[in-house]
Amino acid sequence: MKEIQTQVCIVGAGAAGLWAAAACAEQGVETLVLEKTRRTGTKILSSGGSRCNLTTTLDSRDTARQFGAGQNFITPALKALSPQAVRAHFEGLGVATKEEAEFQKVFPVSDSALEVRDAMERAARAKGARFLIDQGVCSIEPFEGGWVAHTKSLRVLCRCLLICSGGRSYPKTGTTGDGYEWLAGLGLEIVEPVPALVPLASPAHWIRELSGVAVDGELRIGKVRRRRPVLFTHRGISGPAAMDLSEIIARGGTGEARLDLLPELSWEVLREQFVEAAGRSGSPRIASCIPLPRRVVEMVTQQADLGEVNPQFNQLSKASRHRLIDTLKGLRIPISGTLGFDKAEVTAGGLSLREVERRTMQVHKAPGLYVFGEVLDLTGPIGGFNFQAAFATAQMAARAVIDTKNNG
Repeated sequence: MKEIQTQVCIVGAGAAGLWAAAACAEQGVETLVLEKTRRTGTKILSSGGSRCNLTTTLDSRDTARQFGAGQNFITPALKALSPQAVRAHFEGLGVATKEEAEFQKVFPVSDSALEVRDAMERAARAKGARFLIDQGVCSIEPFEGGWVAHTKSLRVLCRCLLICSGGRSYPKTGTTGDGYEWLAGLGLEIVEPVPALVPLASPAHWIRELSGVAVDGELRIGKVRRRRPVLFTHRGISGPAAMDLSEIIARGGTGEARLDLLPELSWEVLREQFVEAAGRSGSPRIASCIPLPRRVVEMVTQQADLGEVNPQFNQLSKASRHRLIDTLKGLRIPISGTLGFDKAEVTAGGLSLREVERRTMQVHKAPGLYVFGEVLDLTGPIGGFNFQAAFATAQMAARAVIDTKNNG
């Protein structure tokens, strides 16, 4: 078996790995990147419908809030590398960016994930990082003041080992959760990985009848709400709201979602509007007064058991009118599960944040071992937040490695 020595070995050439490789190599650190697939940035290329939502327009503080229980952990990294700094970095690499008003997203002007991947790889190589492609790591272990990473044909000895091998989402891109086993083998705590930012499955036949229709509503699962678009599909519901709440279902949460189809209107306001409509001369039919796609309104009338698909308001009894409002403000959607890792944008779970020093990404119990990116138990919502976390945690790890070299 061939043996290679290097100062830094990075496992995984995804978003986090490419960022860390460029940052380390730029400071003269001998850097080798091992990638299990036949190309770098495979998941970057498939992200955002191949458009690559790079980051967010939110500032560091508001971005940190999006990570829920991980807010305190990610805060130092976001202070060190803000979303605005990420955007400036890509502009410096020649990747012009643009904002989209919906959810404060930032994309390349070209709408090309390939441009993003190529720019990151080109920068890392130009600064001196070396890449070995099609070299999947089989195991890692400490070795004489450093670490060794084993592939099927190589034994790579390094002073610092950086693990950013990803989670289990989109396994066809190479993220099959290998890193969890290596880290668990070192006695580190792994929070059970589950698919996240993934569409939800529903057994309800009427869901399929609405396939392709999107509404700007507020979805609730348990006590958690998300006011973002919901897309009905032939298998269930998708869109930002459903995907943001999918971890709850993946971890065995309630099997029902409630959808407020008119979140901007209160129950009382709707009642007043419907009473007024019923009192008009030539009372209008409900589809003409409810600001939703007609297919959705007709489905709501069926779920509310009004007896007619599109009745006039003056034909509704008080009880029927109340059922209609209850349905509009809390449509019940049975949920049978998620569509799994194959359709998940990210993985929730991974290496427990308690195991990692948040200002360096170094594992407390393993000097010289740094873990960052999606392999951590750190998940944000849709909107470029998970790429931002990958870049920011990679920057923290790279800075720590550079400090170690300079002080060493």
